[in-house]
Amino acid sequence: MSLMQRITMFLRSPKGQQLVDRGRRELAKPANQQKLRGLAAKIQKRR
Repeated sequence: MSLMQRITMFLRSPKGQQLVDRGRRELAKPANQQKLRGLAAKIQKRR
C-alpha cells in the first residue's frame, strides 16, 4: 500500500475527519490566517 493510499484511508476515517474539522476551525480564525499570509510572504521573498 502506498503512502498516498494510507493518507487517504486515514483522512476518510473518523479520527481523520476530526483532524480535518479541527484544521478548518483553526484556519477560520483571523489570527491564524494572518500568520499564514506572513509565512507565505516570507517564503515568496526567498525565491
